[in-house]
Amino acid sequence: MEVTLILVLIAAIIVLCIFFYYVPFFLWISARVSGVRISLMQLFLMRIRQVPASVIVRALIEAHKAGLNDVSRDDLEAHYLAGGNVEKVVHALVSASKANIDLGFKMATAIDLAGRDVFQAVQMSVNPKVIETPHVTAVAKDGIQLIAIARVTVRANIRQLVGGAGEDTVLARVGEGIVSSIGSSESHKQVLENPDNISKLVLRKGLDSGTAFEILSIDIADIDIGKNIGAALQIDQAQADKNIAQAKAEERRAMAIALEQEMKAKAQEARAKVIEAEAELPRAMAQAFINGNLGIMDYYKMKNIESDTNMRQNIANPPTSTK
Repeated sequence: MEVTLILVLIAAIIVLCIFFYYVPFFLWISARVSGVRISLMQLFLMRIRQVPASVIVRALIEAHKAGLNDVSRDDLEAHYLAGGNVEKVVHALVSASKANIDLGFKMATAIDLAGRDVFQAVQMSVNPKVIETPHVTAVAKDGIQLIAIARVTVRANIRQLVGGAGEDTVLARVGEGIVSSIGSSESHKQVLENPDNISKLVLRKGLDSGTAFEILSIDIADIDIGKNIGAALQIDQAQADKNIAQAKAEERRAMAIALEQEMKAKAQEARAKVIEAEAELPRAMAQAFINGNLGIMDYYKMKNIESDTNMRQNIANPPTSTK
């Protein structure tokens, strides 16, 4: 009899453990005490669907206490099964409600499923965030390089969080505006005297359109003077022009040398032909004697002319005496 009673007690304990595992009775009491209407059957079905009932119930209690009547159990379950963060969504809805920010449940879940931290976005809407740009290098029209750093105060744009560009795009657009503003300045001194012109230009362009943030202000934190890019470019251009001129001069020199060598070769060829012709002259004269075309008197006249020519050359070019 005692053994049977012990077995009955053990079976009862096992049944109660299984019951309280699948039917979170104390969680149901907590929900009822907090004013959240939910049945034990719904909690049991959550356990069957592998949805953490504690997370859903806590979220319902928080939403109910904050006066959010449009948050239902089915919506929270669906968002959890879709891979969303139920707790952050409810935290964001409560914070938005207290801050009078228009944020509905569908928008909050869409932002959360898009991979953004919806609770942090609501916090940024209430408390704007300051992001600092990296060193932005630009050159004014006078050729002086300036290096600027800006601090951008942004506020999350709730309606643009889904599909809107992030912080990197905002920083890139602000950097582009800084480069444009400095590049359009006549002198770097104008930029140093009025750095607020950069902020006005960037804000006037509306660089926050299409992004998940709204630019509230742009403050130039620091501007440093860099290199004289204009002078460096002029030096480089002058060096390039010099190299080009030297190359062209070398080309003309090479062509002149080649032409001189060609003329020398032609002169040597002509002298060789003259020497060859002079070598043929005695033979031609002998043949003329034999054929009777050249007489003795003609020969002497030619010798006299040759002697006279040599004498004139010696007079014109006297030999230099060496001591």
